[in-house]
Amino acid sequence: MNFLTAHSSLLVCALFLLAGLFMAGDYGYGLDEPDQREIAAANLDYILGKADRVVTEYYYDRTYGVAFELPLLLLERALRLEDYYYGHRLRVIATHLLFIVGGFFCYRLAWRLFDHRLIALFALLIFLLHPRLYGHSFANTKDLPFLSLLVIALYLLERACRRNTPGSFALLGIAVGLLANLRIMGAALLFAVIAMRGLDWLYAKSGAERKGIALSCGLFVLAAGLTLYAVTPYAWANPVDYLAASLDLTVNHPVVWPQLFRGEWFPSDQLPPHYNAVWFAITTPLPIMLLGGMGLAAAAVRGGRRPLAALADRRRRFLLLLLAGFLLPPLAVALLGSNQYNDWRHLYFVYVPFGLLAAGGLHWLAAALGRRRLWRVGLYALTGAGLGLILLQIIQLHPLQHLYFNSLVDRATPERLRTRYHLSFGELAYWSALKGLLKDYPDATLTVRTNHRGEFGLLPPAARGRLRPVAEGGGKADYYMRPNLAPGQPDLAFNAGYRRIYNNAIIALRPLDSARMSPAAVAAYQEIYRQATAGEPIIRAADYNVYRNGPRLTFIRENCPPDSRDAWFASEPFPPAPEILPPNAAEIRFYIDYRLGNHEVRLGDVCLAVIQLPADLRGDILLSQHNLGPFHPTGPPVWMELYNWSPPGLRERIAGHRAAAPPPAALQQSSGRTEGAAAPNAFAVFLDQDAAGRHRLLYAKGECAWAEYETAAFLHILPESLADLPFYLWESGVDNREFRLPRYGVRLAGECLAVFPLPDYPIAALLTGQSGIWETHLYPPADPSRLRAAYAALSNRQPNARAAFDLYRQDRRLVYLRESCVAGDTAAGFFLHIIPEDIGDLPADRQAAGFANLDFAFARYGGSFDGKCLAAIPLPDYPIKTLRTGQYVPGRGEVWAAELAVGR
Repeated sequence: MNFLTAHSSLLVCALFLLAGLFMAGDYGYGLDEPDQREIAAANLDYILGKADRVVTEYYYDRTYGVAFELPLLLLERALRLEDYYYGHRLRVIATHLLFIVGGFFCYRLAWRLFDHRLIALFALLIFLLHPRLYGHSFANTKDLPFLSLLVIALYLLERACRRNTPGSFALLGIAVGLLANLRIMGAALLFAVIAMRGLDWLYAKSGAERKGIALSCGLFVLAAGLTLYAVTPYAWANPVDYLAASLDLTVNHPVVWPQLFRGEWFPSDQLPPHYNAVWFAITTPLPIMLLGGMGLAAAAVRGGRRPLAALADRRRRFLLLLLAGFLLPPLAVALLGSNQYNDWRHLYFVYVPFGLLAAGGLHWLAAALGRRRLWRVGLYALTGAGLGLILLQIIQLHPLQHLYFNSLVDRATPERLRTRYHLSFGELAYWSALKGLLKDYPDATLTVRTNHRGEFGLLPPAARGRLRPVAEGGGKADYYMRPNLAPGQPDLAFNAGYRRIYNNAIIALRPLDSARMSPAAVAAYQEIYRQATAGEPIIRAADYNVYRNGPRLTFIRENCPPDSRDAWFASEPFPPAPEILPPNAAEIRFYIDYRLGNHEVRLGDVCLAVIQLPADLRGDILLSQHNLGPFHPTGPPVWMELYNWSPPGLRERIAGHRAAAPPPAALQQSSGRTEGAAAPNAFAVFLDQDAAGRHRLLYAKGECAWAEYETAAFLHILPESLADLPFYLWESGVDNREFRLPRYGVRLAGECLAVFPLPDYPIAALLTGQSGIWETHLYPPADPSRLRAAYAALSNRQPNARAAFDLYRQDRRLVYLRESCVAGDTAAGFFLHIIPEDIGDLPADRQAAGFANLDFAFARYGGSFDGKCLAAIPLPDYPIKTLRTGQYVPGRGEVWAAELAVGR
């Protein structure tokens, strides 16, 4: 019994390792594995002097560390694992083995922190039994090695602080250097160690002790720096460039992908601040969450009570480090707006301090029970039961543990999960689908269509002849696979002949051929055909007619030849959700698309395809058909139509804006800038709101050449408050965007349309255009409540001057008011000449004129409310002698003018 108690951690690790070795073949490769392996190969070529592919071919990924990848590649080549089936198996085992080793060091660290073997054993189980992390430990060669090495480095830190020897800190430096190589954020531990040694130096009692601390700290920094440099070939030529590029990539990764979060799409670099917190909360088992919450609270209370004493105590200081290690990285990511993909996987490492604090929460709760031994036994039994339930869930989800959700979300309806959260990491479930087909058809040879053909290389050599990949557009197939079903794609409610893996993360579907369908499915689709053809098509195209029946669209081709070439149909609400597109996307990212060869139903000589659109769709829908090449649509669309799904459509809204806009002659034109879009070669630009009330810009131009459309456009957004901008834009005060209009719109029959979404924060002014061609100012409508408040402040005062507008001088503002006002009253431009008491207060370029000149559009500083118009212009701080203001029309002179004597 004593032997089992002393070596329980080794026994648990051994059992998990044996289970992992047994199950290693059940996992495919993750999203980054092929690229990570190639980056390691590029670094190896660089080391051997063969080629400099690190920069030329892997420019954005050149800073990714290879401290884990390069040894695996060398081992793979040393063992002559030429078939990637065996090379992948090696990577799976190595990644999982490092995870198990990390668990063992987690046990050792918890034992040192809490002086309790059972608590340390619980810490080990908490570390190993996070379902998502467990699944990733077989397939994620980027995030999981970092997590595993972090817990090893934390153990070595506690060991070094306990032993206080130069050698222990040198060993810690090696671990931190390797950690920083895997992710540059690992360098944060370097600064944490320096800070902790600084505290030790302050609390030292003798000069000799301080010299020892300085020596150990210097050895630690030297070992960390040399290790990082040695294992990072890209840094050999220019370490400073490497560090700068690594930090920049961490915050501003150039590739932006759409992320589905709580039912909404977000660009990966504009995620809500609570993105990681919510993902952590819904994917971490609740028993661990409960213990972790208690541990966080206890660590905060103990650290906050007599903080100076806490910093002096080695153990309490370490717990504060764990608390900071869990809280600060997500906070930094939220403040910096870093690019994030696929749940909280970039921050998986924060689970290390959280898991240790969860064990601490159990320890402190047990200590609070005092001598009530029976209560403590019950507490440990309850904790063990909770961890046992988590283990059962891991077994039930095998091999898709990376799709785990806790009961904070509705797990009973996979369809709801599918429409609210991303469910797949690197299409891992493709491998499960392929293995399922091999099991279902032990003697058959099948063709499988998919755009993710790398998984076929992971099949055992003997099985590869039985499953043959077919590229998209490359002909018919027995099965086709998708990582998940997009909303409305496809309508397969009548067909049960396909496999679904957990939460619809992968689907292997048979082509919908009536010869293979059940009688009930054939009858259902025949009824869809009858209902569709009973009405008139909304679009008559060359080959296909498109019919609408409620939210359903049906594409029908009569006399469809059996050897007809595949077509790619696209159907999307227009305007699309352009904010979710990557910045390098040249074309519209289709909201709903399907290949006819994958989704069609053949009823005799009729080809029929059905999609189900959202019931609450508003505005327009863009429909198109494309020819398919081997993998993607090729060439221009066969046809493309903008169909008004429900009024008002985009064209109707633009027509309404045009009718309400003032004539171009009345628009202000000064300093080469145009209010509105009066330039003959300009796009008309209008402020608009979508159905949800979000502001957007509409760009429109008839008879638009493609060269005009693809010319880059710019947009300068001036917020009402600098606090709404990222801190690095505060100095300029402007949010600058540059984009190509095709990314946000469509060109139909020579007409160019685009819709650009505006940020949610209050906007003071907008300047947009195409550089050197045209530009236009726009001002969002002023808040009526703010205008009413400004009006109420003037109600008991007499104006300082009367003209077409009453003029009030109030504090450091000049207020323009017209009690009865229509749109035309503010259409002409406004001017304001400010004559100072001292000419020297003026900018040098205005001193000869003797006054400051401010020409402005009324909408920039005000607006209309209750039939009134009010605007407030901020005045400069220097003493003013006279103000002269009024309105004018270019080419026609002043409409009215007034003068105010200000004086001191």
